[in-house]
Amino acid sequence: MARRRTVDEHAGRIAALVGPTLARPDSEQVPLAAALGRVTSEPVTTAGPLPPFRNAQMDGYAARSADVRRTPVVLPVDGVVPAAASAAQTLAEGHLLKVMTGAPVPEGADCVVPVEQTAEEDGGVRILRTVEPGAFVREAGSDALPGTVVVPAHTHLAPRHVAAAAAAGVAEVAVRRRPRVAVIATGAEVVPPGAPLALGQVHDVNGVTLAALAQEAGAEVVLVDLTPDDPGAFERTLQRAVGAADLVLTAGGVSKGDFEVVRQVLEPLGADVTEIAMQPGGPQGFASVRGVPVVCLPGNPVSAQVSFTVFLRPLLRGAVGLPPIPAVSMTLAAAVHSPKGKRQWLRGVVKAGSVYPVGGAGSHLVVAMAGADVLIDVPADADFVGAGSTVSVLPL
Repeated sequence: MARRRTVDEHAGRIAALVGPTLARPDSEQVPLAAALGRVTSEPVTTAGPLPPFRNAQMDGYAARSADVRRTPVVLPVDGVVPAAASAAQTLAEGHLLKVMTGAPVPEGADCVVPVEQTAEEDGGVRILRTVEPGAFVREAGSDALPGTVVVPAHTHLAPRHVAAAAAAGVAEVAVRRRPRVAVIATGAEVVPPGAPLALGQVHDVNGVTLAALAQEAGAEVVLVDLTPDDPGAFERTLQRAVGAADLVLTAGGVSKGDFEVVRQVLEPLGADVTEIAMQPGGPQGFASVRGVPVVCLPGNPVSAQVSFTVFLRPLLRGAVGLPPIPAVSMTLAAAVHSPKGKRQWLRGVVKAGSVYPVGGAGSHLVVAMAGADVLIDVPADADFVGAGSTVSVLPL
């Protein structure tokens, strides 16, 4: 029997095929409201100071600190300054102006007395506590000066970064362009989720799941389709996919059965279809069609998920500037058996610093996969790993 390709060897070949396509440092401008989760390709800077003017930190009374040095003292109030004040005001000596949170601090005032430290009286307001100069006043530029980088380049935009860009008045940001991914699930027995099942039929898991995995890894999914075991139908869908995408993923049709439509169409085009020494996920393949990489994943739904996570997730995340998700070492809570000669990816759950295998090794156990949060990496040369051993786990 021919030697099976190792996981690392196959990963290297997939990277060599897909890497050049995904390595283009393209960027695009997107509205700030649509930028969450994207990675900036240029820094975001502020044109003016933040805050843009001196303003009140809280509701209270703008005052001259010299007038409220000795308390209690009663001072007259000359009016109210709302947050949306349309004109600057000047505070007269020995007087107060009531201010709302965020309102411009009047000229002449150097502090704000919180309303909680005052009491209304006939003819004015009693100041109950001494307030120091600068108290409860936000100075212009105290958060950022003009030209300050508020969000650096290569930042994975979280809500706090969006907030900083909005404060700087930025309506659009430059972000790394997302790779366009197309997904083709195959199988005459596969029907869309929600459709009634006849004997021998199953719902499509691979189409929706691979699309979700690609989106989570930062890609833009431009096509998700389902084809029967008909070479002509698959060929037509494939041509649409390569015309729209930077990367095409197929699921199913690469094994050794009688209806392996992906193999039938792609092998004459020079596809590399082979067996990988891994479980789940043995049958794999790849090709280049009209210059677009096509990565062929197994049809069993757990095999497809594991294969994407191992071979494609690092490449897509890297293409959009997302950090890698590294494997970590953990203590195995229960012994496991593994087929020697195959690198096995068991599903596991992390509890109290240890990892527990869940669901068994079957590549059809989608519900068990949903209950896992890591893949346990069992080396190909091991047929048994005892409880208490240190294993490498890959977060999902």
